[in-house]
This record gives sequence, structure tokens and C-alpha cells, in this order.
Amino acid sequence: MSTPESTVQQHTELKRSCINCGAELKYKPGTTSVTCEYCGHKEEITVDPNGFEELELSLYLKEMGAQSHSEKISMLHCKNCGANQHIEENYKSLHCVYCSMPLIVEDMYTEDWILPGAVLPFQIDQKQSFQTFKKWVSGLWWAPNNLKKASLDPQFTKGLYLPYWTFDAQLRATYTGQRGVYYYETQRYKDSKGNSRTRQVRKTRWYPASGRISGFIDDTLIKASQQKTGRIPKKIARWNLQKLQPFNSSFLRGFITEKYTIPLQEGHLESKEEARRIADRWCRRDIGGDTQRVSSIDMKLSEETFKHILLPVYVSSYRYNGKEYNFFVNGETGTISGSRPYSFWKIFFAVVFAILLIVTIVFIAQASEGASY
Repeated sequence: MSTPESTVQQHTELKRSCINCGAELKYKPGTTSVTCEYCGHKEEITVDPNGFEELELSLYLKEMGAQSHSEKISMLHCKNCGANQHIEENYKSLHCVYCSMPLIVEDMYTEDWILPGAVLPFQIDQKQSFQTFKKWVSGLWWAPNNLKKASLDPQFTKGLYLPYWTFDAQLRATYTGQRGVYYYETQRYKDSKGNSRTRQVRKTRWYPASGRISGFIDDTLIKASQQKTGRIPKKIARWNLQKLQPFNSSFLRGFITEKYTIPLQEGHLESKEEARRIADRWCRRDIGGDTQRVSSIDMKLSEETFKHILLPVYVSSYRYNGKEYNFFVNGETGTISGSRPYSFWKIFFAVVFAILLIVTIVFIAQASEGASY
């Protein structure tokens, strides 16, 4: 458990360059090392053997620990879509990862953030992600040619660490409700021809139920950022949290990190709603029977802790006819999803071609019939 007196030095490290050539060291996905792209030098990332540190939630909600486990971070704010992004000083592409609008380096500012407690490092590299994106685009019907051209340029695919909150808690609750047990009655009826028939009709007997439940809620995952555009599809937002590593800033090298914009207090409120849904499931399981009704739940959470974690995704942004489109690749699993534009002219000419083809077939068929006479 953390205390407000804890320091941040144990979590962070100074930027390091290659000891051989001075170039930037970047994290190599799927490993625990940073490498130099120029001379091949490799350095191992030291992972904290003590594992994750869960922070006591009450201290932060009461602002007692607001400055504990925090540090200054340089940020660039996208005025177009609202994304707040941390970009390494030597990162060459100063464009928003979501909407591709230019980011002005002179607008860079610093602010405090709660240090991540854990990170799920990228498991696939940018090349693999780009090939996945390219294959997906090539399979799209009616896609504009400009989109296919964009998919040939790797600079459109960027690695991004997304911020999430995770919450742990002991849950205890008492409940009242009803247990439903199915039974069947034979019912007579007449079919459409007036014949007498029978059928089994299911009914439910209800019995009063009440009880207590308790258990540990582990790693309730709550999104910690939100913009006008670039919302991560549910299909993509699935990671194996068992692969989380204790935070080390070396895992971020060569990637963009998004700062949370949903405050801890708001994330906590959402986690309580999720805890209530979990409590409802536990109550229904405890009630048993064939079906259940839950009338009331008196829920209490204790020993609440949280982590700020970073999860990997690749983003490809594209503008077509003034509209923004995003394509996402899960940086752990390679799952892809995204919105796509349609080419009006491709669809138009396809429809015209189909009409001409039908007219031609009808004309040939009529001509064949006339010739047969």
C-alpha cells in the first residue's frame, strides 16, 4: 500500500541514448529490451521484481496523495479532436495520432500526471501492424483509391499507449429478491383447421429469497481518456491483463503515450457502477433456481485500490472528403477494426455496369426467342 511520502524516482528513469552511436534507443515489441535501429546495440529493461503497486484509493480521492507517485510530463494538445499526447522529444512525426492534424511544438506544455503503475508492452511491432492494416484495406470493397494509397505508407500507422484505470475492492452485500422455478401445464387449443390440439406452456413459481454475498473484485478496467473522435472500438479494447508489467518508462520508447482526460474520481464512479452489476450477477447466482428477480442490493466496497495502466494499440488515421476515419490494431493480439469510407464513383459505375449487363442479357434472350420463330 502506498503512502503520500513515497517518491517517484523508483518508477522513472532518465532518457538514454545508444552508448555506441548516440542514436535513440527504442523498445522492441515482444521483448524486454530497447534496441538501437542504427548499430543494433541492445539493452535489457529492468523490471521491478516486487511487481505492481496498488495505490490506496481513499488517499487520492481526498487529495492527500495527489502529489504522490506523480511527475511532470510534456504534453501536446490537439485543438482539432482534443487528444492529449505525450511525444518523446526526438519523435519525428508531430501529428495527432487520431486525426493527423499537425501539432505545434511551441504549444508544448507540462503538467502533473499520476504515474502509471503498470504497462502492457506492445507484443507486435509496427511492421506487423502495418501489414495487418494493409491486408484489411486490400479486402475492402468499394474503398476509394486514395485509401489504398494511404495504406501503402507506414507513416500512417502509429503506436499508441492508451490510459486506463483499474480498480480492486472487497465487495460485500445483502440482498432481497425472488427465486423462480419453471413448471409446465398442458393447454388445449384449436389449430387453423379447427382441430383440437394440446401444447406445453411454461410457467414460473416464485419464492422469496434473501442472503449475503462477498468476494474480491480484481482489475475492473475503466477507460481513462475520451475525445470527440478516435474512440476505441470494443472489439479492439480487449487485452490480457495477466501480461501487465510493472511500469518502466523504457517500454514507452518510440511510441506515443496518451494522457488520461477522465479524472480518477469519475473513473471511480464508473467502477462502482460496474461493481453493482457484478453484485447483481453474484446475487442471482446465489439465489439459484431457473430465473431470478433482485429487488434490492445493499452493497459496500472496502480496501479499494487503483492503478493507472497503459495498454497498446496501433492507430491509422485518414481523411477523406473532409471526414476523419480511424483504423485500430490491438498492439497485443493484432485484432483490427475501424470505420471506412466508400467510393461514390466506384459504386455508381458498378450499378451502371450491373444495369447494362442486365439489359444486355434481356436483349440477347429476346433476340434468341425471335430467332427461334
